[in-house]
Amino acid sequence: MILSLFRKSKLSEPVYAVYSAIVAQSRREIFYAEWGVADTLTGRFDMISLHAALVFRRLRSSEQQSKDFAQNVFDCFFHDMDRSLREMGVGDLSVGKRIEKMGSLFYGMLSNLSSILDSGDRARLVDFVSRNFHAGATHPQVERFADYILECDGTLKTQPVAQIMAGSVTFGDPK
Repeated sequence: MILSLFRKSKLSEPVYAVYSAIVAQSRREIFYAEWGVADTLTGRFDMISLHAALVFRRLRSSEQQSKDFAQNVFDCFFHDMDRSLREMGVGDLSVGKRIEKMGSLFYGMLSNLSSILDSGDRARLVDFVSRNFHAGATHPQVERFADYILECDGTLKTQPVAQIMAGSVTFGDPK
């Protein structure tokens, strides 16, 4: 246990840069003020999960190096979630269970989103947005939200993996 304190961190500057870009994009005011995402811990987690899932889709190539990088971004994400829960006063005994649940929710979102985007079924994407960000309700901006996800996926597809692994990631513009 104590030896883990002396291990070199795998979380390099590019990993932090990509995670910071994911968080910055997820905090854009438009999502909460206009597109109906709840400005709560859950809503913010969902937005970070969405943007992280889009980046992981791009990094899922067969190269081991990009898989390792994606794993490091994932680790950074969940270290941040752990830290946030502890800062909010969640007890040590509960943090692990909450992180496990968050991990399960994230993987569910990643799997569903990838399946939908791979299928090209826009109606399923609109349903995905309604279910995940509006508790199943219809929101006036649901179509624009779905378009934004498609735009982000397309923008990320054009970015070289090496560029992302160097710490530079660009998403679509929600405006």
